[in-house]
Amino acid sequence: MIGIFLAMLIACFDGTIVGTCGPVIAADLNGTDLYSWMVTAYMLCETIMIPVAGKLSDIFGRKPLFLTGLGLFIVGSIMAGLSTNMETLIVCRAVQGFGGGILIPVATAAVADFYAPKDRGRMQGILGAFFGIGSGVGPLIGGYITEYISWHWIFYINIPLAVVSIILTMKKFPQPDENVKHLIDAYGIALLSLLLLDVLLLIELGGKEFEWVSTTSIMMVIVAVILLCLFIRVEKRAREPLLAPHLMRNRTIVKSMMFMLIYGIGMMGVMTYASMFAIYVFGLTTLEAGVYSLAMVCGMLTTSVSSGMLVNRTGYRAWLTVGPILCFVGLLLMSKMGLGTPISYYCGSTFLFGLGLGCFMSVIMTAVQNSSRPREMGMTTSSVNLIRSIGATMGTALFSMVITAAMTTHLETSLPAEIFDIVPHDTGILDIVAAIEAGTPGYETIAPYVGDILEAFANSVDTAFLICGVLLLLLIIIGARFKVGTDESSDADC
Repeated sequence: MIGIFLAMLIACFDGTIVGTCGPVIAADLNGTDLYSWMVTAYMLCETIMIPVAGKLSDIFGRKPLFLTGLGLFIVGSIMAGLSTNMETLIVCRAVQGFGGGILIPVATAAVADFYAPKDRGRMQGILGAFFGIGSGVGPLIGGYITEYISWHWIFYINIPLAVVSIILTMKKFPQPDENVKHLIDAYGIALLSLLLLDVLLLIELGGKEFEWVSTTSIMMVIVAVILLCLFIRVEKRAREPLLAPHLMRNRTIVKSMMFMLIYGIGMMGVMTYASMFAIYVFGLTTLEAGVYSLAMVCGMLTTSVSSGMLVNRTGYRAWLTVGPILCFVGLLLMSKMGLGTPISYYCGSTFLFGLGLGCFMSVIMTAVQNSSRPREMGMTTSSVNLIRSIGATMGTALFSMVITAAMTTHLETSLPAEIFDIVPHDTGILDIVAAIEAGTPGYETIAPYVGDILEAFANSVDTAFLICGVLLLLLIIIGARFKVGTDESSDADC
């Protein structure tokens, strides 16, 4: 389990580690125009690989998939650290993403192989804590290493952790007991991979590379619908489907998917824009913002571990109703932040939000595994992890849409018409603010309105926080009726 915890840590760690040091890397490799692909390549490949790895681990056992994932991570990390141009680095990030997409579902499913249902909650709580630590401290450690050592070492530090994980898991790991010839759902894998690629690229590039309402976006939606229909048809006929259709008849899994979709949206969206808020509105450095973001991580750790340990006594509903309330209260407080807000208020409200998030992951994963057949554990676990990953990808895009719409309104009312017409109406305006604060010439006409611009940005992010809080609060409707009973178990055996 220590080896599995380390694997989860590095997989989540690398998903966010380039968040603060990405601009430095892009500038050093003369690839600023490809900057966003450092994150996008990793997230795309991780998300695509999650359902494939989950199903293959049910067929071939967790061990070979787990070790393959670690091997890909080591190779990707070494080559990323040695990269001399942006194109090579992006390819290496994709290789790391494939490795991470194997490690996350296999590590989560392995808990069910090692532990009886009554003990799974405790271990899922610890695994969820490592998920929170890896996702939360990645930007902080990445920024620190880049500033004081070299950006190359943000990739090299994965290697010793991965080697230790291999040593600890190589000898003892669950293997399939039955000697049965399996059929790999190749068509299902291909169709789902293309579907996820299309949807994720639409989410990532929409509103940036092309407008949301445009010929390109309409074509991508049409392609997604066609691929989805083909995938459903193939899965209904497949002997061993990648994602079995009967999963949609398991109410526990369906409700869990709803929870994890919104969990992913809230976690990644808030984590991204809370740090941006701290840097531009509070005037913190990227490292200081990373340090203060640990308040959210501490909140997640507290309830992730405690919910996993206590779920057998309290049941699932208690955590899945308290969690949305804590998230809502935390985000409601965050939506009141502005230029004069004390940093202690920021830490307190993000800690409260983290407490709410920590109530979800270990409880949901335990519920899913306790309502699934052992031979389908990888498939069911990966299906929920897939939805969480899609939610995380959607989070920053949805927040960006809300903030851009709100900023346009706030800037129009707070800036003179001649200034409003020459500045960006999205977060790109913050680059101008940074240039003005750095004393860059050429912005003399905009400089007097920096306070108004920052206030408009703060109010816009506050709007996104509040909307996200309401969305998370709606999960009470599902949480209050959540249960894992015999009817769900029988559904899984259909």
